[in-house]
Amino acid sequence: MFLTDTHSHLYLDDFDEDREEVMLNAIKNGVERILLPNIDSTTLHDLKMMTAAFPEHSFAMMGLHPTSVKENYQDELTLVAQELKTGNYCGVGEIGIDLYWDRTFEEAQKQVFRTQLQLAKKYRLAVSIHTRNAFEYTYQIVKEELTDDMKGVFHCFTGTVDEAKQIMDLGFKMGIGGIVTFKNSGLAEVVTQLPLEALVLETDAPYLTPAPFRGKRNQSAYLLYVAQKIAEIKNIAVEKVAEMTSMNAENLFFKKL
Repeated sequence: MFLTDTHSHLYLDDFDEDREEVMLNAIKNGVERILLPNIDSTTLHDLKMMTAAFPEHSFAMMGLHPTSVKENYQDELTLVAQELKTGNYCGVGEIGIDLYWDRTFEEAQKQVFRTQLQLAKKYRLAVSIHTRNAFEYTYQIVKEELTDDMKGVFHCFTGTVDEAKQIMDLGFKMGIGGIVTFKNSGLAEVVTQLPLEALVLETDAPYLTPAPFRGKRNQSAYLLYVAQKIAEIKNIAVEKVAEMTSMNAENLFFKKL
């Protein structure tokens, strides 16, 4: 079975004590590819170190996370643009709009998001989009920037069927993670109505750990539990879930337009 974790942060210091073991455990559980979205300039060094240490299984994205959009966002954007020039990245991420914690830089977040979408189009790379308390803003900006040269995934999708349809109308995918295993999240009911062609799998490790490990540190090996849950609610083989979602990830992040 070949699984692809399209969104993981295994380069964070949460894994400094056992990163190699975590990687080996992921591979043992069929997770052959792990995509690593950047957060900001403070995480870039560790991201590069990880992809250098595990070049066959870990793949970097470059981007500025919306919660890292502060007074210095222009400098951060300059770094993103410089890094993307190198051609060493499989996508632009993690980018988007997050109005959950703080709205101080709301307008700057929107500008930064739009700029990074334009960079993705320039380099013909898929985007990994983070949106929290901001779906309408995020969707509208993507819609305004949409061209044949833009594709991507709405990471950590937890929305409604109507929002899912809007995303699919853009030609984008949805990233499904551990929340689908939470009993009262309602996400399983939504996913039941979505085609596998529209989904990719993710962990967002070390966050959003699936059942039965909820409350503990997440890791890419636990992607198997997400795949198993989707197989259960769709009444299909887990191998089929792995095959389809990995093919979707391949088409997004590893095939040039």
